[in-house]
Amino acid sequence: MTGLDQVPYLLRAARKEPLDRPPVWMMRQAGRYMKVYRDLRDKYPSFRERSENADLAIEISLQPWRAFKPDGVILFSDILTPLTGMGIPFDIIESKGPIIEPAIRTREQIDQVRTLDPEESLPYIRTILQTLRQEVGNEAAVLGFVGAPWTLAAYAVEGKGSKTYSVIKGMAFSEPDMLHTLLGKLADNIAAYVRYQIDCGAQVVQMFDSWAGQLSPMDYRTFALPYQQRVVQQVKATHPDTPMILYISGSAGVLELMGESGVDIVSVDWTVDMADARRRLGPDIGVQGNVDPAALFGAKPFIRDRILDTIRKAGNRGHILNLGHGILPGTPEDNAAYFFETAKQVDQLMACA
Repeated sequence: MTGLDQVPYLLRAARKEPLDRPPVWMMRQAGRYMKVYRDLRDKYPSFRERSENADLAIEISLQPWRAFKPDGVILFSDILTPLTGMGIPFDIIESKGPIIEPAIRTREQIDQVRTLDPEESLPYIRTILQTLRQEVGNEAAVLGFVGAPWTLAAYAVEGKGSKTYSVIKGMAFSEPDMLHTLLGKLADNIAAYVRYQIDCGAQVVQMFDSWAGQLSPMDYRTFALPYQQRVVQQVKATHPDTPMILYISGSAGVLELMGESGVDIVSVDWTVDMADARRRLGPDIGVQGNVDPAALFGAKPFIRDRILDTIRKAGNRGHILNLGHGILPGTPEDNAAYFFETAKQVDQLMACA
């Protein structure tokens, strides 16, 4: 076995080595489309218990690994997890989503946001990531993830999910200095959390700025990009060799700006043609994605063709195959299995095409 064989395949792609096939994993690959997860959820109905109890989170993280052997195994958690360590309480209600009460609306509340000490407030993260590394060895890369400053601020200020983002945008447009203070605190805390995840065993970290796609390019440059950069710069100062991925839903209008964040890989949603994404991002930035999650409700020949089309357009260097968003509830498990199987046989399929 050569030294290259000892390196998880996903890390080789992140380093932009030419490969016969791209590595493959799915966002939300551990979750409710799997019967084994639903059975466990019925037994432990609290999401926070499932994600903050190390034994449960390890089991859930490994469910898709046992079923499909993806090239990446991601920590089962939530982007809001570190908020409690900052003094921002939250809960996640099944079928309703996150609730933050009281929402952060005043300068006094922002001043009270604490500096995060991940070892003190999130000790179970170390147990989860270290165990995942032991379980998968070099057969897969272990991924950590965090929320980006704008998205965490949006949850904290809105107090819940939103369709209009009117409260956070109202703060941005009427009291920008106050919001910038919050964003700065969040950026520094998120950077500390990323570094902690890496120290605990994460080999790649994905940053989700889920709500940044709702910003105009002008406002993205003001309220999202500088704080993404702040996180990345702090992480790269201490962990320069750990690849970072940035994902935004609805990112077509800000794709080039995502490339300015400093991350190694931009995760592309399905509304952007992968060939166009490659052109817009340039040769120095890797790409991840971007099959439409709804494609997995289609017939298997359709799924295969979408996989092949994405891979052809992405090329054989610096591409991680994924969906353009998280796998959808109700996706047939057999089709998820087929997605992984096809991705791992793509060099043979390409040769036959």
